[in-house]
Amino acid sequence: MRFLRRSLTGLFLVAVTFALLALAAQTVRSAIEERMAQESFSRPARERVYAVNVARIAPERIEPVLEAFGEVRARRELEIRSQTGGMVVELGAGFEEGGRVEAGQLLVRVDPSDLEDTLALAETDLAEAEAEVRDASAALEIAEDDLASARAQVELRAQALARQRDLASRGVGTEAAVETAALAEAAAAQAVLSRRSSLASAEARVATAANTLARRGIALEEARRRLAETDVRAPFAGTLSGVTLVEGRLITANEQIATLVDPRALEVSFRLSTAQYARLVDASGGLTQADVTVRLAVSGVDLVATGRIDRESAEVGEGLTGRLLFARLDAAPGFRPGDFVTVEIREPALDDVASLPAAAVDSASTVLVLGEENRLEERPVEVLRRQGDNVLVRAGDLAGREVVAQRTPLLGVGIAVRPFREDGEVETAQAGTGAGGGGMGGGGGAGDGNGDGEMITLEAERRDALIAFVKKNPMMPDDAKARILKQLEADEVPASLVERLEDRMGG
Repeated sequence: MRFLRRSLTGLFLVAVTFALLALAAQTVRSAIEERMAQESFSRPARERVYAVNVARIAPERIEPVLEAFGEVRARRELEIRSQTGGMVVELGAGFEEGGRVEAGQLLVRVDPSDLEDTLALAETDLAEAEAEVRDASAALEIAEDDLASARAQVELRAQALARQRDLASRGVGTEAAVETAALAEAAAAQAVLSRRSSLASAEARVATAANTLARRGIALEEARRRLAETDVRAPFAGTLSGVTLVEGRLITANEQIATLVDPRALEVSFRLSTAQYARLVDASGGLTQADVTVRLAVSGVDLVATGRIDRESAEVGEGLTGRLLFARLDAAPGFRPGDFVTVEIREPALDDVASLPAAAVDSASTVLVLGEENRLEERPVEVLRRQGDNVLVRAGDLAGREVVAQRTPLLGVGIAVRPFREDGEVETAQAGTGAGGGGMGGGGGAGDGNGDGEMITLEAERRDALIAFVKKNPMMPDDAKARILKQLEADEVPASLVERLEDRMGG
């Protein structure tokens, strides 16, 4: 019994000991939880600093380049047609699709047999006409001689009549002799009239013969021309296309047998918007003869040709907009009519212009400029041109400043950044680095207020509340506190700074 009593007493003391230990552990745990609930052991968050690429605004003289798409056209393109119908008896060298021919080279010869016979007949007719002209000329000479002889006879008969009248007046001659002389004179005068009629007929024959000779000459020239038209020759050097003719085929007059294109006389047509067209118009309203560069991508190798704007279309065209322009190309080896090409037009040069990445300018034409202590400021810019991945802006008072090359939604006014420059130089922001501190860490940077925002005047109570909030904020860096307190103590405070601080206070 004594052993049992002592054992039970020992078990009781052990149970009490464990109970006291459990109570002590619970008490310590409660104290720790209460202490932890009253005090915060979270580390103060630092302001987040973003790494950005920056570009320096360097004003320079730049020639903007307009880019458009166009089509290569031939300035000299001729449809080759045969003026004479018949059978093709000969094809010239190079008369094939893509064949190269020289000016004056024989392309096609049509059977000339019928036209050669026509030419021979025309030559015979001309010889007959020439013989007729000679005969008519000889007949005219004879008629003139006959007329002269008849007039001489008239003079002699007149003298004889006068003599008989003189004799009759003196009583020597008789009236019968006078009458006979008068009749002889009248007959001689009648002979003159007959010879004059013959002369007129001879002159008419000469004129008719001359006209006939002229007609025969015209017919001969026409026969020669028609015979020459059986030979189709190239009017200029070029390349043939659309050739389907073979030797022995019958063709009709005016049938198209090929197309001749001069590959050295090319131009490109391209369409610009009205705004782009306005940049190429000078002060007098005329189109400037701007230089152009034409590119054709062929299996990774660009064919390049240069030229100059030549003219513009007279009308816009139904259902179209902008302006259709034509540029005459210089040497353009490898280009062919119908090629779809890229056209680069050089505009007049612009002064005091800087080229920036397109991502540096937002839709409101503003950029983020690197300010004091590497904090961002927003500044407006004048966008002059957009060229691919770059924009041309007016440098103005931003000359020499650095801007963010690629804007993101995370960047804004007052944000501290770590700039990366093209030369590899990297600066460390004074506000701290790293990606820690999401909540109030961004408050210091957001409350910088270095931008060109609206300035307001604060009441004394509102100013004191903001100053007290900044001083009691344990997560704001000391340099940021000093900068913000200095701004809050000024007569006018940036409205954006006040708004951000009050948002933090309300949260």
